[in-house]
Amino acid sequence: MTIHRGEIYFVNLNPVKGREQAGPRPVLVLSIDAINELPLVVTVVVGTKGENISRNFPTNVRVSPEDSGLPLETIFLCFQIRSLDPKRFPGKPAGKLSEDELERIEVVVRHCLGL
Repeated sequence: MTIHRGEIYFVNLNPVKGREQAGPRPVLVLSIDAINELPLVVTVVVGTKGENISRNFPTNVRVSPEDSGLPLETIFLCFQIRSLDPKRFPGKPAGKLSEDELERIEVVVRHCLGL
Protein backbone atom coordinates (compact mmCIF):
# COMPACT_ATOMS: atom_id res chain seq x y z
CA MET A 1 0.00 0.00 0.00
CA THR A 2 1.26 3.47 -0.86
CA ILE A 3 0.23 6.44 1.25
CA HIS A 4 0.40 9.86 -0.43
CA ARG A 5 0.69 13.41 0.82
CA GLY A 6 -2.70 15.15 0.82
CA GLU A 7 -4.72 11.96 1.28
CA ILE A 8 -7.16 11.61 4.17
CA TYR A 9 -7.60 8.34 6.04
CA PHE A 10 -9.78 7.26 8.95
CA VAL A 11 -7.31 5.93 11.52
CA ASN A 12 -7.80 4.69 15.07
CA LEU A 13 -5.55 6.90 17.21
CA ASN A 14 -5.84 4.84 20.40
CA PRO A 15 -4.02 4.47 22.70
CA VAL A 16 -3.66 8.12 23.68
CA LYS A 17 -2.72 10.19 26.71
CA GLY A 18 -4.27 13.34 28.14
CA ARG A 19 -5.67 15.79 25.61
CA GLU A 20 -4.61 13.91 22.48
CA GLN A 21 -7.41 13.20 20.02
CA ALA A 22 -8.66 9.65 20.52
CA GLY A 23 -10.48 6.94 18.60
CA PRO A 24 -11.17 6.74 14.88
CA ARG A 25 -10.43 10.10 13.27
CA PRO A 26 -9.77 11.53 9.85
CA VAL A 27 -6.08 12.28 9.45
CA LEU A 28 -4.47 14.28 6.66
CA VAL A 29 -1.10 13.03 5.43
CA LEU A 30 1.48 15.85 5.60
CA SER A 31 4.74 13.97 5.17
CA ILE A 32 6.28 13.92 1.71
CA ASP A 33 5.86 10.85 -0.49
CA ALA A 34 9.60 10.04 -0.34
CA ILE A 35 9.20 9.52 3.42
CA ASN A 36 5.82 7.80 3.11
CA GLU A 37 7.39 5.15 0.84
CA LEU A 38 9.87 4.14 3.56
CA PRO A 39 8.86 1.66 6.25
CA LEU A 40 9.07 4.35 8.94
CA VAL A 41 6.21 6.62 10.01
CA VAL A 42 3.66 8.87 8.30
CA THR A 43 3.19 12.39 9.68
CA VAL A 44 -0.41 13.59 9.84
CA VAL A 45 -2.68 16.36 11.07
CA VAL A 46 -5.68 15.10 13.04
CA GLY A 47 -9.22 16.11 12.10
CA THR A 48 -12.55 16.27 13.88
CA LYS A 49 -16.19 16.83 12.88
CA GLY A 50 -16.94 20.43 12.02
CA GLU A 51 -19.97 20.38 14.32
CA ASN A 52 -17.65 19.75 17.31
CA ILE A 53 -16.09 23.22 17.03
CA SER A 54 -18.55 26.09 16.66
CA ARG A 55 -16.07 28.90 15.95
CA ASN A 56 -12.91 29.28 13.95
CA PHE A 57 -9.50 29.43 15.62
CA PRO A 58 -6.17 30.42 14.01
CA THR A 59 -4.84 26.90 14.74
CA ASN A 60 -7.59 25.07 12.82
CA VAL A 61 -8.66 24.75 9.17
CA ARG A 62 -12.30 24.04 8.33
CA VAL A 63 -12.72 21.97 5.14
CA SER A 64 -16.01 21.31 3.35
CA PRO A 65 -17.08 17.85 2.17
CA GLU A 66 -16.74 19.07 -1.41
CA ASP A 67 -13.08 19.93 -0.82
CA SER A 68 -12.16 16.78 1.12
CA GLY A 69 -14.27 13.95 -0.29
CA LEU A 70 -15.40 13.15 3.27
CA PRO A 71 -19.10 12.90 4.15
CA LEU A 72 -18.99 15.73 6.74
CA GLU A 73 -17.35 19.09 7.22
CA THR A 74 -13.99 18.46 8.89
CA ILE A 75 -11.77 20.69 10.98
CA PHE A 76 -8.10 19.87 10.84
CA LEU A 77 -6.45 20.66 14.17
CA CYS A 78 -3.08 21.89 12.93
CA PHE A 79 -1.63 21.84 16.45
CA GLN A 80 -2.41 18.09 16.64
CA ILE A 81 0.42 16.68 14.51
CA ARG A 82 1.33 13.02 14.93
CA SER A 83 3.62 10.50 13.33
CA LEU A 84 1.91 7.14 12.89
CA ASP A 85 3.02 3.68 11.90
CA PRO A 86 1.79 2.87 8.37
CA LYS A 87 0.14 -0.29 9.75
CA ARG A 88 -2.53 1.93 11.34
CA PHE A 89 -3.78 3.01 7.90
CA PRO A 90 -6.56 1.20 6.03
CA GLY A 91 -6.03 0.10 2.44
CA LYS A 92 -7.76 3.06 0.78
CA PRO A 93 -7.99 6.77 1.56
CA ALA A 94 -11.37 8.24 2.47
CA GLY A 95 -10.64 11.52 0.71
CA LYS A 96 -7.98 13.83 -0.69
CA LEU A 97 -7.34 17.57 -0.51
CA SER A 98 -6.63 19.75 -3.51
CA GLU A 99 -3.28 21.56 -3.67
CA ASP A 100 -5.01 24.81 -2.64
CA GLU A 101 -6.60 23.23 0.44
CA LEU A 102 -3.32 21.52 1.34
CA GLU A 103 -1.55 24.88 1.14
CA ARG A 104 -4.10 26.38 3.57
CA ILE A 105 -3.25 23.61 6.04
CA GLU A 106 0.50 24.10 5.52
CA VAL A 107 0.25 27.81 6.39
CA VAL A 108 -1.53 27.06 9.66
CA VAL A 109 0.83 24.19 10.55
CA ARG A 110 3.80 26.54 10.05
CA HIS A 111 2.05 29.08 12.32
CA CYS A 112 1.51 26.43 15.02
CA LEU A 113 5.16 25.37 14.86
CA GLY A 114 6.58 28.89 14.66
CA LEU A 115 8.14 28.25 11.23
